[in-house]
Amino acid sequence: MIIIPAIDLIDGKCVRLTQGDYSQKKEYSKHPLEIAKRFEDTGLQRLHLVDLDGAKEKKVKNWKVLETIASKTSLVIDFGGGIATEKDLRIVFDSGAALATVGSIAVKNESEFIKWLLTFGPNRFLLGADVKDKMIVIHGWMEATENPVFDFIEKYFANGVEQIFCTDVSKDGKLEGPSVNLYREIIERFPDLYFIASGGVASLHDLHALDEIGCKAAIVGKALYENRISLTELKEFL
Repeated sequence: MIIIPAIDLIDGKCVRLTQGDYSQKKEYSKHPLEIAKRFEDTGLQRLHLVDLDGAKEKKVKNWKVLETIASKTSLVIDFGGGIATEKDLRIVFDSGAALATVGSIAVKNESEFIKWLLTFGPNRFLLGADVKDKMIVIHGWMEATENPVFDFIEKYFANGVEQIFCTDVSKDGKLEGPSVNLYREIIERFPDLYFIASGGVASLHDLHALDEIGCKAAIVGKALYENRISLTELKEFL
């Protein structure tokens, strides 16, 4: 299992939210590039970069930060938040993202997303399945749907999407542990999927638990910023 550190952006600064609530924001750094370089120096190779302004305004906003990190590190970056049009998508790729992280568009406009898969290739996308009570939620977790997570994954896996990450909104940012049972169920249903766990990781023990159930990768955010897990400890996953 590989570790994918996360940087969430508001106004170009590195922040974390609790349960996707913009009123529960904590700022950790005004310099995301420094954070990204620290991850790279540890030996980590990927970065999950989230444009929270973009998610809220439904258009890409923090692409300059993406451009800076992509040009000054060798990290393989997936970037998401506010990708609603092909123009947004091209901005993200032109700014240096290896993968575009999408979620809402795949729920709201299935035909458009499938067109993107055909145009750019499914290997250029990381599909986000954000869930609450096993149902998909979208637009920075602010809008509930009646779309079961298993149906959502099955549809796009059949359309060639190779990498999917799932965030249980009820767990995210609370440092109470990840949704191991939900993730185990997804992995058992889709054994060939490159499944990435996200949300709730609070300790090295949590990472071992995710590794044991077969997660291919885990996104880690707040636990790093709150020093629950040190970058040195992550070296055992390199």
